[in-house]
Amino acid sequence: MLTAEQHEKLRGWFAGRLPEGLFDVAAEGLDITVDREEITVVGRITEPQLAKDASDAERAAAVAGRIQEFRERTRDERVGVAREAEHRFRKKVSWGVKCGTEQALFTHVSAPVMTRLRQPERQVLDTLVAGGVARSRSDALAWCVRLVRRNADDWLGELRDSLEQVRRVRAQGPDTAG
Repeated sequence: MLTAEQHEKLRGWFAGRLPEGLFDVAAEGLDITVDREEITVVGRITEPQLAKDASDAERAAAVAGRIQEFRERTRDERVGVAREAEHRFRKKVSWGVKCGTEQALFTHVSAPVMTRLRQPERQVLDTLVAGGVARSRSDALAWCVRLVRRNADDWLGELRDSLEQVRRVRAQGPDTAG
């Protein structure tokens, strides 16, 4: 995980490097997420303007069309920025947009994760496979992680904040003067 300062520098680099007007909202509207393998940049684009009496289906189709149009129109610009960022930060760059309440990721890294599970945990995965919830143990494990993420966002946020505080305290170190 990055320190707050490293994340601010990364955010600043993207704010300065992204072509003017690529997204509809300035740098503060960017959602930048970083892990060991990947930097994901999600920007906001405006919703299509429809009549007030437009149906939900019409609105959903218009948003999907706007997202697809943005993806195609900005591909070359995004690829150029991603190449520079990947060279500079040594991580893959993925892109996405928010349009209204919808979010779409265009590209993303699917990183393998090795784990050892005891029989009770394997049985959970096998039950999900047997029940048709997942195609494989790998899919079942990913399903479990998504479920935890969705239901534990607040707790995970507090944990990340605590880790950042620990990093700050460690960086200050003991006062050796005196």
